[in-house]
Amino acid sequence: MNLFANIVSKFQVRAFIPLLFISIVFGLPQNMLGQQGSRIRTVVIDAGHGGKDPGALGKHSREKDITLAVALKVGRYIQQNLKDVKVIYTRTTDRFIPLYRRAEIANKNHADVFISIHCNSNPSSKPYGTETYVMGLSKSKANLGVAKAENAAILYEDNPRTSYDGFDINSPQSYINLSLFQNTYLAQSLNLAHLIENQVKYHLKRKARGVFQAGFLVLWRTTMPSVLVELGFLSNPNEEAFLLSQKGQIYLASAIYRAFKAYKQSFEKENALPRQPLPAKTKKASVSSVKTVVNQTVTSHTPGVEYRVQFYTGAHLYKSPFKKFPQVTNIKVYRSNGMYKYTSGHFTSINKAAQHQKAIQQLGYRDAFIVAFYQQKRISLNKARKLKLAGK
Repeated sequence: MNLFANIVSKFQVRAFIPLLFISIVFGLPQNMLGQQGSRIRTVVIDAGHGGKDPGALGKHSREKDITLAVALKVGRYIQQNLKDVKVIYTRTTDRFIPLYRRAEIANKNHADVFISIHCNSNPSSKPYGTETYVMGLSKSKANLGVAKAENAAILYEDNPRTSYDGFDINSPQSYINLSLFQNTYLAQSLNLAHLIENQVKYHLKRKARGVFQAGFLVLWRTTMPSVLVELGFLSNPNEEAFLLSQKGQIYLASAIYRAFKAYKQSFEKENALPRQPLPAKTKKASVSSVKTVVNQTVTSHTPGVEYRVQFYTGAHLYKSPFKKFPQVTNIKVYRSNGMYKYTSGHFTSINKAAQHQKAIQQLGYRDAFIVAFYQQKRISLNKARKLKLAGK
């Protein structure tokens, strides 16, 4: 039994998650963390399956062919329109790439974002629409089924149990253990995932089934914000035809590109070097890049690094969020990328924030995660760590 398994056996999973989260954020070597700077410079586009692994099969299609076509288009749009971004593909031809190798490609190239592209399938021909996943614990049998289908690619590998620390695609405990690694870049991953789904829903006017969490091996060891996009269901005849068409592939690739562009712009704005403070007489004219829309109980802002627990994201602003979320205290709302993001609490210690995160999760907000602010501006947890070390 490996070290990680020994640790899990000694602690209950729910109690262990906050501790693991803190150790990952504050304990990883700097060269193992993605997004170290204030710019998005490298993206890895991963076309799912390939070679001897066809992926899901439709009546007229193979997943591996559609994912490659869309991945190449996404990369081309980025190269044409975002000249400062380097695009790296895990594959550009029909060849088999082990799942662990895909993460290695991203990590070794110090990628800032990892996007894995796939197609869905279902025993029923009725389901249709996109789904976007981030690394986490499956909340439904359907989500777990998607993860199992994509993870089945390891069956084409020579020594899968050795390469994945004994991972068993049919073991629920294996997926629980896997999900413990999702927290470091969960906020950024969720942000990108929501942007992708919103592009499909509001720009393409197509069915967007939402953002979900599940245990995907291809995302397991990535050290940067990572998402897995299910373009649609090959088991649905109409959607299969759309996915096979040049028009459909262009539309979906452009949606992913626009979401990535919006994510890049938002990240770079939020992580830009702070401007010099204005003189006291004109300071009140400055505007924060993160606008506090609602603020109950807490009327002043912490001057240094502040941690909050984000528990809900939506397209609408609730004028009385405390009626909408009656059990949640100290609610603040900020707007970013066209979405309203609701947070609870304000802490100068990430340890206390982790305790509050657990309490919020026990209220039913199981996707709640920690976010950091500095001078009312949303910052990455890695930047918060550096500011804390500097005495901020």
